[in-house]
Amino acid sequence: MSLESDPARSQSSGASAVVWYATIVAIGLNLRPLLTSISPLMTTIRDATGLSFYGASLLTSLPVVAMGLGAFGTGLLARKLGETRGVALGLIAIAAACGARAFASTGGALMLTATAAGAGVAAIQALLPAVMKQRFAHRVPLAMGLFSASIMGGGGLGASLSPLAARLGGSWHLALAIWAVPALAALVLWGWLNRGARAAAGATPAQAQAQQHPAAVPVWKKRRAWTLGLHFGLVNGGYTSLVAWLPAYYQQHGASVAASGSLLAAMTVFQAACALLLPLAAARFTDRRPWLIAGLCLQWIGVVGLAAWPEAAPLLWVAAAGAGLGGTFSVTLVTALDHSGDHRIAAKLVAFVQGLGFVIAALAPVVAGRVRDLTGGFTAAWVMLAVSITAMIVLTLAFSPRSYGRWLGLHGGPLLER
Repeated sequence: MSLESDPARSQSSGASAVVWYATIVAIGLNLRPLLTSISPLMTTIRDATGLSFYGASLLTSLPVVAMGLGAFGTGLLARKLGETRGVALGLIAIAAACGARAFASTGGALMLTATAAGAGVAAIQALLPAVMKQRFAHRVPLAMGLFSASIMGGGGLGASLSPLAARLGGSWHLALAIWAVPALAALVLWGWLNRGARAAAGATPAQAQAQQHPAAVPVWKKRRAWTLGLHFGLVNGGYTSLVAWLPAYYQQHGASVAASGSLLAAMTVFQAACALLLPLAAARFTDRRPWLIAGLCLQWIGVVGLAAWPEAAPLLWVAAAGAGLGGTFSVTLVTALDHSGDHRIAAKLVAFVQGLGFVIAALAPVVAGRVRDLTGGFTAAWVMLAVSITAMIVLTLAFSPRSYGRWLGLHGGPLLER
């Protein structure tokens, strides 16, 4: 009997999909507060720890470096523990790192927690898309859109609620440590959802042999993998720079801590909306390039507005930048997943793209902080971002759907065709 002819089974399957989507959202909400909770409290943290602008920028860049370098090791993690346990381990790392911030009183201790949390995020961001590719083969844009939107939404919550928590609790330590709670909640939900699942490490010899060929694919040798990673990295360099320095930029223009944090929160609202809507709009089209270019153009408008007319329409600029960042983030990952019909090969590509991309993105706030130290302002950093976005618009033209089946240097084959 087909699923369509069995209403009870269809309803059960639909309910299961809703639970999965809800779990994906719950996990995604935990992947950015470790970054955005720092930004609106940066001045307070610098005063308490004595960090320079460059040193403070490491609180944002170090977890992004860990996201990148950690992604390269997720293949081994998946083989040893399986994707389910790997995601759980990532949530544990985030919860432990955030909880430790309750006792971190020095810049070095905060950097250690930032690195540990970033490694946890790396595991989740690399392994969960493989799960989504396998479970939602024909609904990847929706699943990835929800995941990306929840990531951006979590960033907005971190930016908006952390100053409130610091004010109510009288401690910036508490405002940073409180983000361990939703990570633990997501861990419980993930464990309940997968309570009967087997880890990949427990696969039978036949299953292990079936997985041997995809595992041997040398993704890191492929030009397309490097091109996608460069694209992802420079696009997300805009995100890391704005998360690190947007509040400080507007505080320099006279805004209060709460007002500047609200601007960052507003930016993430538009990020979340477009992270969901842009991949859904692109879902019916094989060619994702027009949607990538649309997102990049929005980001370019926002960054140029911040540089040229910061006080004229700040909400407009952060809305445009946020919408472009969110939409491009999710559609870029969907495009990477499009490159193979086999979820294991697609997962290896996405892990490499994120690994290279986040290492590149980690450099952006460090460069912006150094430019701020040298020039006394952030305008030059925004101009540099605008130039890199322009270059990525040109690079996007290379991602033709006709290239999806031949990027590995092989032609045809069930594992390579979409």
